[in-house]
Amino acid sequence: MRKASRLFEIIQILRLAKKPVTAATIAEQLEVTVRSVYRDIAALQAMRVPIEGGRGIGYILRPGFDLPPLMFSIEEMEAIVLSLALLERTGDDELKQAAKRVGAKIAGAVPPPLRQTLDANALHAWGFSPAAAAVDLALVRRAIRDEEKLDLAYRDEAGRDTQRIVRPIALIYYAETANIVAWCELRQAIRNFRSDRIEDCQPTGLWFKGEGDQLRQVWVDGWEINAAAAAGT
Repeated sequence: MRKASRLFEIIQILRLAKKPVTAATIAEQLEVTVRSVYRDIAALQAMRVPIEGGRGIGYILRPGFDLPPLMFSIEEMEAIVLSLALLERTGDDELKQAAKRVGAKIAGAVPPPLRQTLDANALHAWGFSPAAAAVDLALVRRAIRDEEKLDLAYRDEAGRDTQRIVRPIALIYYAETANIVAWCELRQAIRNFRSDRIEDCQPTGLWFKGEGDQLRQVWVDGWEINAAAAAGT
């Protein structure tokens, strides 16, 4: 979890707490070390977030502090409900769990008339989920964000096994599978890798910092070239 996300989550935990919350409790919920929580709370206090308490005592958020409210129209709320439902079809367990947490947070924050939209259970996204793949899509999303190269054991459409070092730049969710869009160092080009053909996927500890946006532009330019070629035929 990135630091910005942790800071937000710590505020949420303290805002909803009825009594002081220890750093150990926060660390367990966020799956980080207690030391990280101490550093994050110090950072929030430095930003003038009114957190009081200390080690061994627990922390509280002084009354009166809150995050700016988000106000949604009925149509916007329906868009959120349907989008969260669609995440159930991705096969990405981390995103599905995140969708449930988002739904719970929204339900607890919106006024009663809008909460009825969440409770009505009138919007559905039906269809099957992709079969489980060897690749952890949460790992792929982190690699895209952090611009870390991945080592893929990949089986191509002809059934040949290859080993690829790739620079992941995008993840596309289809009904039947997910596709990793990446710069393939073996082919020296942008390639799509189907998640259901990946035998193994491991982080490399090697980085392509600052290259992600440029590679995504190469990918988008390829769409435009292909569209122009199709229009000319």
